[in-house]
Amino acid sequence: MNEKELTLAAEDTEDLEIISARLQDAVAQVKDLVWLPKSRRFAALFNRFKWEESAGKKSGGDLRVRAGLYFNDVLSVQSQNIRKDARDAVMSLLAIRFTPKGEGDPAGTVELVFAGGASIRLDVECIDAGLTDVSGEWAARGRPDHDRA
Repeated sequence: MNEKELTLAAEDTEDLEIISARLQDAVAQVKDLVWLPKSRRFAALFNRFKWEESAGKKSGGDLRVRAGLYFNDVLSVQSQNIRKDARDAVMSLLAIRFTPKGEGDPAGTVELVFAGGASIRLDVECIDAGLTDVSGEWAARGRPDHDRA
């Protein structure tokens, strides 16, 4: 196998932008998005489209891999337009953004933006995140297409 396991850490906005790019078009079920308040941790499992393996390809041979994402030092979590009772519903991640509380302040809000107007906001003391591939890769059923009307 020619699998390349990805492991990334984020401690600032630039690092988080790299994780966001790697997770663009990743899908997860609602039940795989978990806040652990006693541990002050938010964790999620995604099926990540391996854009880094698809660069320059037209189509075909595209891959996905299961990946774990975590944020530490999470003080609170709020969600919008997510039906928590639909635990098997699949959500597509578009981006991860960070907004600091003030100029130079490490504390702020991490927002996970999903298709369909859904979002999760994490109030964090600082950016302390990681992304790790946790499975072997498999053939993707299709390639995400942002040009469709």
